[in-house]
Amino acid sequence: MEWSTQLGLGFAILLALFLSGLPVFASFFLINAIGTLVVIGPAGFGMFANSVFDTATTKPLLTIPFFILLGEILFRSGTMEVLFDSVDKLVGRVRGRQYILVISLSVILGALSGAGMAVAAMLGRSVLPGMVKRGYNKTLSAGVILGGCGLAPIIPPSILVIIIGTLSDTSIAKLLIAGILPGLMLAGLFIVYVQYRIRTHATDAPADVSGEHQNVTPKDLAMAIVRMLPFTVIIFSVMGLILLGIATPTEAAATGVAGAMVAAAVNRRLTVRMLADASLGAAKISAMILVIMVSSKMFTQLLSFTGATSGIINAVSSAGLDPSLMFLLMMLVPFVLCMFIDQIALMLVVIPIFAPLLGSLGFDPVWFWTIFLLNITVGGISPPFGYALFALRGATDLMTTGEVFKAAWPFVGIFLAAIVILYFVPQIATLLPALL
Repeated sequence: MEWSTQLGLGFAILLALFLSGLPVFASFFLINAIGTLVVIGPAGFGMFANSVFDTATTKPLLTIPFFILLGEILFRSGTMEVLFDSVDKLVGRVRGRQYILVISLSVILGALSGAGMAVAAMLGRSVLPGMVKRGYNKTLSAGVILGGCGLAPIIPPSILVIIIGTLSDTSIAKLLIAGILPGLMLAGLFIVYVQYRIRTHATDAPADVSGEHQNVTPKDLAMAIVRMLPFTVIIFSVMGLILLGIATPTEAAATGVAGAMVAAAVNRRLTVRMLADASLGAAKISAMILVIMVSSKMFTQLLSFTGATSGIINAVSSAGLDPSLMFLLMMLVPFVLCMFIDQIALMLVVIPIFAPLLGSLGFDPVWFWTIFLLNITVGGISPPFGYALFALRGATDLMTTGEVFKAAWPFVGIFLAAIVILYFVPQIATLLPALL
């Protein structure tokens, strides 16, 4: 059987398993078992076992449970309420301040935890009702929340970056740092769009903001800054130590966990029960991701064994397609599929295929995978099956599913504009990693 036939058949079976509702890890394990038996035979299960062990003991994967535990401690300890109150005081009196507040919170939350769904649900429960009550446009408010939650996987720490770096054999430290400037650029584009909407649609934000920012004294502002210091320490522990070359991503993640515990203790939210719940939650999520990663590595080995990897490289090389056209095709595939398939599942399928092509196409790996990250992130807020859409819809009863879909489209457009900017100005993604 030709490698192209085996590849097509394998993808068809895998897609059918995804659509059947079978968990991602179970789908990959099943397709690996079938592929091993068909392609190699029973003797191949020894290779299967070695692959599982080698992947499970890969040191960079230690970063994942630390990053997850960091987010679990922050969310379960209730310290996010302190952060919300402090940022609220610091935003000041500007028209559309609630929009600015959501964007600012999203940047900080993205720098504290890469959990986009958690950000969407939390802001949908805590911020959206108040925005609607104060006279803010409901659709634009939901869109800002969706756009903001899309920053979480981009601004480090990010679980998706760890997965991309591990599967593509790219420096995880450089990929983490590469997301900082694109994330800040996206936040800036959100603010520009919001200000444009406010100026062209007078009813999108109340003209009088005095009722939203009352009695904030210089002392209150000073206290807000002081209360944010623990969060600043956490952000520096994760990003600063990596950028300065003092710590590896794993060491920085462990330091971030310690910082989260200190922040919880400072705010009198650190309890044994909270730590136990956070540890259990992190263990469950980490175990699921580890099983998926193990399966994906085996899937990559099967591609090589069947000749599919070399076949794809030869096919692309002989086709003589312009690298710009290839880039467009390589971005179009995940953009469309991410509307229907889970982000991690898609990454595990396409990264083993894309990674060998970068060298022949002359693409900088850090630049390409940063754009790829933005691309699959926008899939999380794209109708009809973006995960963040349903997280927000489940967190509020103020909007129908159709209204949430409508709210997402302008911010999908902003993400796509950011991808175009990064294509023509790669230094936005490569500047900070070059300093390492």
